Amino acid sequence: MLLVRGRGGGTELTGTIYERGEDAPTFRGAPNEDAPYVWLCDEFYEVESGGSPIELDGETVNVAFESPMPRGFDTRDQATAAAEEHIRTQFARIGVKGDDVEIEITKEQP
Repeated sequence: MLLVRGRGGGTELTGTIYERGEDAPTFRGAPNEDAPYVWLCDEFYEVESGGSPIELDGETVNVAFESPMPRGFDTRDQATAAAEEHIRTQFARIGVKGDDVEIEITKEQP
């Protein structure tokens, strides 16, 4: 499995790419289990009230989480490109510019 971690604004978000032969979580909306690579990560957005508070550049921002939307891919390159785009998009939703997000991909044992 690959962990894709984005850091920006003093906070971070990590998602997982499950590789060929690894068991990705199964739940309603999960991609076809035959997909060799499955990307899974939280989705969130800023809200004015409610939600969960996070620290962002020294200020408290409230975020609401959506159900993770797993996506299947045929190649590792497709999966990592989609993961990086997803991470940058989530940060943009809370006001952190994509260029200000550091992305790190690490291989972990399942």
